[in-house]
Amino acid sequence: MVPNDELIRIIDLLNTTYESEEAWHGPSVVEALREVTPDMAGRRISPNTHTIAELVFHMTSWRIFCVKKMQGDATFDITTPEKNFGALPDKIDDFEWEALEMELSLSQEELINELDKRDDDEFLEDIVPGRDYTYYDMLHGIINHDLYHTGQIMILKKALAFNRAGSRYEDDEDQYGSPFGSSSEHDDFY
Repeated sequence: MVPNDELIRIIDLLNTTYESEEAWHGPSVVEALREVTPDMAGRRISPNTHTIAELVFHMTSWRIFCVKKMQGDATFDITTPEKNFGALPDKIDDFEWEALEMELSLSQEELINELDKRDDDEFLEDIVPGRDYTYYDMLHGIINHDLYHTGQIMILKKALAFNRAGSRYEDDEDQYGSPFGSSSEHDDFY
């Protein structure tokens, strides 16, 4: 039997990225989502950005993609914007936000459970059904994907808090210009 040392490391990285309070890279997904309210989750900082809720939906979708591929489903794909980022309402209520967070948590459990079924590292070099990359690449990809979107969530939280408090730099925006206009122009997002 081939050892499963690499698989154990991947599971550890998935768990650290998702929920560790001591990750060296910064906040985990769970930490980044802490204190996000439904109101915050549904707000945009500009018309062409995703909301936190859409990012959570997106992260869940790609975890489900990984689970389906590990189960051998060659035809499963995320081909539409609705499957990728959701078709969420303009205003996220408590129930919707709780459901999005729960679905993300369940998708993490499903992914780890699917990995726990494996006895060794050999499958990591197999090609993912319907793709041209290995399970190793896919699993490291989902870790990197989480880190990328966790960073976005942290920036969105800060931007939303900054805009809510009122920019102390409004005069600077008028002087230097902002690609988003002055912060007072975006009060309709609140």
